[in-house]
Amino acid sequence: MSSPVAPVPPVPRPAEGVWPGLATPPHAPLKARIAEALFRRAVRALPVRVVFPGGERIGAGGPDSPVMRIVAPEAFFHRLGAGSKIGFGEAYMVGDWTSHRPADLLTPFAAQLSTLIPPALQRAFRRVAEARKPAVEANTLDGSRENIHRHYDLSNALFATFLDETMSYSSAWFADGGDDLAAAQLRKIDGVLDMAGVRAGQHVLEIGTGWGALAIRAAQRGARVTTLTISAEQARLAEERIAAAGVSDRVQVLLRDYREAQGGYDAVVSVEMVEAVGVRYWPTYFAALDRLLRPGGRVGLQAITMPHDRMLVSADDYTWISKYVFPGGVIPSVEAIEQNLRDHTGLRIVERRSLGPDYARTLAHWRHTFLDRWDEVAALGFDETFRRMWEFYLAYCEAGFRVGYLDVFQFSFQRR
Repeated sequence: MSSPVAPVPPVPRPAEGVWPGLATPPHAPLKARIAEALFRRAVRALPVRVVFPGGERIGAGGPDSPVMRIVAPEAFFHRLGAGSKIGFGEAYMVGDWTSHRPADLLTPFAAQLSTLIPPALQRAFRRVAEARKPAVEANTLDGSRENIHRHYDLSNALFATFLDETMSYSSAWFADGGDDLAAAQLRKIDGVLDMAGVRAGQHVLEIGTGWGALAIRAAQRGARVTTLTISAEQARLAEERIAAAGVSDRVQVLLRDYREAQGGYDAVVSVEMVEAVGVRYWPTYFAALDRLLRPGGRVGLQAITMPHDRMLVSADDYTWISKYVFPGGVIPSVEAIEQNLRDHTGLRIVERRSLGPDYARTLAHWRHTFLDRWDEVAALGFDETFRRMWEFYLAYCEAGFRVGYLDVFQFSFQRR
């Protein structure tokens, strides 16, 4: 006998003024029929249970497998047909489908992402149903500021609700047997600083300030730090945190794009910022690292990566993550990083370490804390649609790192 599936409470409709057009699904009958056929085919062998309103169940999952409850099948398949890379996430935001274990549910999907749909059908579907990144989100000087503003300037208080006390918004690095997120974040920061050889008496450039944790840690090593950000909200709080740590005399926060940076530095560090650069500007970014580094210096870089073949076919796709979370973002491959170093710099990779499984754990920490403290987030003015959007974002990314579809590396670069 099949185990019962817990009922799902109705989800409030997205407010039109905040989420224009989201509540009304697109109308694409033919594409919806194709999407439904492909979805059913894809789910057939996955270890999940998909439950429809009438009681129909598909999928190869057993009683303990994660459940995907499709609440509004017609709307779900129309969204999927009109654009699968956006529609799947939008359908979760509005409650067309839901799950009590979204990260567990998305993990088997992520594990088979490149083979769920046959390659020939993927190519055909990409031509007729996949949107391309809008030109307005290109990472020009002005475009980058707007893209960063849309995510990092949401609210410092929002990020403070689910990040640890270091306010680190990047993968931690857990010690064996450890699960303390703040300790793991400091270990990660020390790892990047070590990759760059940061020590007392040096002048260090950080590209991408975040909320100041790395700059503080470098200053505590005795270094002088110049740190760049294009987020006004982050800069304000970072300066407050730097002052509270007692290192204001050794850290300068500048509202400045990496392309505008001048001078020479003994070490350059950058943590999960290259993902916001965009393919077109990767040569400029890596050339800047080379240009700003003094002879004998090293670069410490932390970067999310994806397989090279998937990066090549998806780099220009307009995805749900692009639309709702990181506009203008593109995740590089290790090969793309190596190629840009080879073609546009005198730098080379001399050391690397993977933290992929650590990122899955980091995201799980963030997601659980975000949901546990939802009342505090709601008090900041964020609605139920935002809650589901953020939950899906964190679960979606966690699933990608769980199965290795995404990875994250710390690199040390030196001159050839």
